[in-house]
Amino acid sequence: MTFQESFEKMRSLEQDLTFLSAKTEFDESNIPFKEKNLGIQNQDGIYTNLGLLLSDQCKHTIKVAVFNGETQNVFQDRNEFTGSLFKQMHEVYSYIDFRNQKHSNFSGLKRIDKRDYPEVAIREALLNLIIHREYSYSASSFIRMYTDQIEFTSIGGLLKGITLEDIQLGISVCRNPKLANIFYRLKLIEAYGTGIQKILDSYSESKIKPQFVTTENAFKIILPNLNYQKKSIKIMEDTIIYDCPENKILEFAKTHTQFTRKDVQDTFNLSQTTCGRILNRMKEEGQISQHGKGKNTFYILNEKK
Repeated sequence: MTFQESFEKMRSLEQDLTFLSAKTEFDESNIPFKEKNLGIQNQDGIYTNLGLLLSDQCKHTIKVAVFNGETQNVFQDRNEFTGSLFKQMHEVYSYIDFRNQKHSNFSGLKRIDKRDYPEVAIREALLNLIIHREYSYSASSFIRMYTDQIEFTSIGGLLKGITLEDIQLGISVCRNPKLANIFYRLKLIEAYGTGIQKILDSYSESKIKPQFVTTENAFKIILPNLNYQKKSIKIMEDTIIYDCPENKILEFAKTHTQFTRKDVQDTFNLSQTTCGRILNRMKEEGQISQHGKGKNTFYILNEKK
């Protein structure tokens, strides 16, 4: 018997337990909730640590933080989810799903919707966080949402003898086999070792891929935002400009005594609105000056002092 298997079977220090969330989960799957058969109680009627995890009094929590940007400098929101692992699972998924925005693009007349993160990847990363973490430690699991990615960090590295390459090949040695078996019976997971592959498959058509990071005491899944655009790329209406447009217009202005908006628009293939916006910004920054009115409006390059 391994240490972790014995941990699931060990007597819970808390015995005043209720199972409202667990019973609801079982009822919805039409499976009888029998505490001794599930390993929630031992043969003497004593609640085990597995029972504590599934009870409404579960001591372990999941903390979720949302940041405005690519770093942790600016908090947008944070929450800590408590109660039965079933309750945490549903509430955390809903919390993330609410923030998993949908973006639309058009291919001809057809609109194509794409969410920031594949729903299957969110689901499998969350289930991995819950099922495979090391519950003999009291620290919380963490989920951090940034503008460009979401990270799922659970306590407990890979089990001895298992490598990162192994789990990416679908090899799985479950840290909490009784807990995993209950999730399997409830059809929350299909089989051991398939979650990581499902995450990878959900990004199969994307150039950016999920990352997996492991240390001696932690395991992290990083899901990239499929709709994220780097700050160096400016999106203006339907035109994506990768190089600074002001620099191109400045070079153009150096070879012209004066020029009009239409001159710039035609030269750089810009829309009227986008071109006007760029010229106004350049004017406000003192790079160019505007002269004339209406159809006779033209611009000249300002001399550097």
